[in-house]
Amino acid sequence: MNPQATLIFITSLMLGTTITISSNHWIMAWTGLEINTLAILPLISKSHHPRAIEAATKYFLTQAAASALVLFSSMTNAWHTGQWDITQLTHPTSCLILTSAIAMKLGLVPFHFWFPEVLQGSPLTTGLILSTIMKLPPIALLYMTSPSLNPALLTTLAILSTALGGWMGLNQTQIRKILAFSSISHLGWMAIIIVYNPKLTLLNFYLYAVMTATIFLTLNTTKVLKLSTLMTAWTKAPSLNTMLLLALLSLAGLPPLTGFLPKWLIIQELTKQDMALAATLISLLSLLSLFFYLRLAYCTAITLPPHTTNHMKQWRTNKPTNVTIAILTTITIMLLPMAPMILTIV
Repeated sequence: MNPQATLIFITSLMLGTTITISSNHWIMAWTGLEINTLAILPLISKSHHPRAIEAATKYFLTQAAASALVLFSSMTNAWHTGQWDITQLTHPTSCLILTSAIAMKLGLVPFHFWFPEVLQGSPLTTGLILSTIMKLPPIALLYMTSPSLNPALLTTLAILSTALGGWMGLNQTQIRKILAFSSISHLGWMAIIIVYNPKLTLLNFYLYAVMTATIFLTLNTTKVLKLSTLMTAWTKAPSLNTMLLLALLSLAGLPPLTGFLPKWLIIQELTKQDMALAATLISLLSLLSLFFYLRLAYCTAITLPPHTTNHMKQWRTNKPTNVTIAILTTITIMLLPMAPMILTIV
């Protein structure tokens, strides 16, 4: 793609995200979401492959439906209360419609079907944007409306997302689809705590974004898209693959890595709110996603491919690792000891 065009689309993405996050009026928030949707479409379909065009079409249709629901929810609320302010969403029907719209935007169960397909049809860099930056505006809207939302509905959506995100990822061989189901599972953890402690949701999202960025950029460096090529990628950059192993375990939420911090804090908060049953259930369901993270980690660094493999081993290059990947990997692996400082900031 033309560099100037890419610059315009990336700038539009930043603009749309900033408008939604910083707005108080529902129409401005809706405008930001629309700018985001239109800016990402060319980045999804830039390869002109039929699967990429299909992904862009699916993305457009679901996001357009979700944006229409956001608009409908805000208009219903304005009709009943006379308020267009985002924080003044008080009408129960509006809250219900908004929760459905945001769930569709994020890819929460039962509105999750579009996300793995879209991620599979997109390049890795666009997949990274879809999994991180594009999720920030809807989560910001949830954050601003969190006092009005229905806790029982969000808890149900969250537990279903964690269950289906883990369960449907078990059988996948395409890494982008595995990461999509991983994203759905993580969104479940964010959704369950948004009503009780919204700041924890934001902390979870930031750490999830850092860990996912590490994995996507590493895979982009080694040019790996499926498990069979992941098995032979260790010859290309052994040290980077070792770091990928640790980053995957961090994303799974194993101590003493960074990914354990948000899970620990969320379980602690749920227990304080007398939701020990929900905390136990969501912890047990996260074991499903742990299985496919371990499978990815096993393929990354522990197995040697069989001699009958159809893939040639890659030549090892002496090209140094990207500084961005190095910084992100360090944060992904080593942030847990800094938990007390992070908690004073949050």
